[in-house]
Amino acid sequence: MALNISEIVGQFKADVGKALSAETVAKICGYLGYTWRERILDPVTTVHVFLLQILHGNTACSAMSRLASVSFTGAAYCAARARLPLALFEDLLERVCDALFPELQVTGRWRGHRTWSLDGSSFSMSDTPELQDHFGQPSGQAEGCGFPVAHILALFHAGTGLLLRVVASPMRTHDMRHTALMHAELDEGDVLLADRGFASFTHLALLFLRKMHAVFRCHQRQIVNFRVGRKHTRQSKPKKGLPRSRYVQRLGRWDQLVEYTKPNCKPVWMEESTWLAMPKTLLVRELRFLTPQRGHRTRVITLVTTLVDPDAYPAAALADLYLSRWQIEVNFRHLKTTMGMEVLHCKTVDGVLKELHMFAVAYNLVRLVMLEASRRQKVPLDRISFIDALRWLRDAELNTILTDLVVNPSRPNRLEPRVIKRRMKEYNLMKKPRHKLRKSLKRKKSAA
Repeated sequence: MALNISEIVGQFKADVGKALSAETVAKICGYLGYTWRERILDPVTTVHVFLLQILHGNTACSAMSRLASVSFTGAAYCAARARLPLALFEDLLERVCDALFPELQVTGRWRGHRTWSLDGSSFSMSDTPELQDHFGQPSGQAEGCGFPVAHILALFHAGTGLLLRVVASPMRTHDMRHTALMHAELDEGDVLLADRGFASFTHLALLFLRKMHAVFRCHQRQIVNFRVGRKHTRQSKPKKGLPRSRYVQRLGRWDQLVEYTKPNCKPVWMEESTWLAMPKTLLVRELRFLTPQRGHRTRVITLVTTLVDPDAYPAAALADLYLSRWQIEVNFRHLKTTMGMEVLHCKTVDGVLKELHMFAVAYNLVRLVMLEASRRQKVPLDRISFIDALRWLRDAELNTILTDLVVNPSRPNRLEPRVIKRRMKEYNLMKKPRHKLRKSLKRKKSAA
């Protein structure tokens, strides 16, 4: 099965199969100047076995010999993965995304615009000194009692759910630090959806300068007042209840045009030349709506957007568009829970990044299967079961015909409490390093 993955996905889209083919992997290695000896685990076999491993929930390396029907040991496979350059996996993800570009152009447009979702998340990994030094661990955990945690920033195409780019960084990294890297994937006229952590003047201005649009939830520190003709202040720390934005025009109840002013201080993540190119003011639209579904944690949502035309972009349509942003949380759940990306297994920084990029490649291949099933079964894409598509791709053989996948029921107003029913085992939390706990147990045993 390992060497047939490119042929299996190639039956749906030949360009994707070509991006994962043996010829492409060998060509990338040639570009990177990577040389290898002829052996069982050459770069092509190693990459395809790695992909198969991810599709099986990132299972143990020692199990891959049986799954791939190739004779090698777990240690030899780990060494083969370590030898491959990280740039190979980055290039593979880029080629798969390029092959899927036509899908991004035509699928799931909103009022003629391509739409994208941007958000941050995290994953854990093995407790090694190298990973601790690079990524760090959550505060409040004693030394030797926690695991390194990485911050990731991911850009998803809202219409297809495809993952275009993912960046991993140390845990204490703000979402905005790498946001400008994501803009390279966007084109003029695209709409970016994001939560309030991204709703700064500088981010809105960056998108405006590139003729792209934003639909963000207003930042919690942004004071929004919909009173007609209300006053404003220029102070960096305004008095309570007085907004810094200048009122321009009323568009409707809880809908207005305002003018944002450039802050006095440059963000630490922005280059000086980019900061100087920022406009002094920016015309944006603020609107507020109530979530129609009962049980939402946030009942009242205030948006800021650069889509200022109320006729082309009614407030109700913008509200529906922003509520669809929740799909990115479902995408993260598929990656982290369904596929097993919540905890990565490699012991080095390069190894972890290779795992991350291979997860992104595998995720996009599952999405490709879902797209094909959606067309064949004539149902909306978000109704196709992600886990059923993953199982089909994982177990498919060469020339296997895509059967009908599970279609999830449509439950738009489902109300579920945010609780866990299954009780966890009542073990004490680890608050001291393991070697200290062992000494404590030995003292207790000798005292007894």
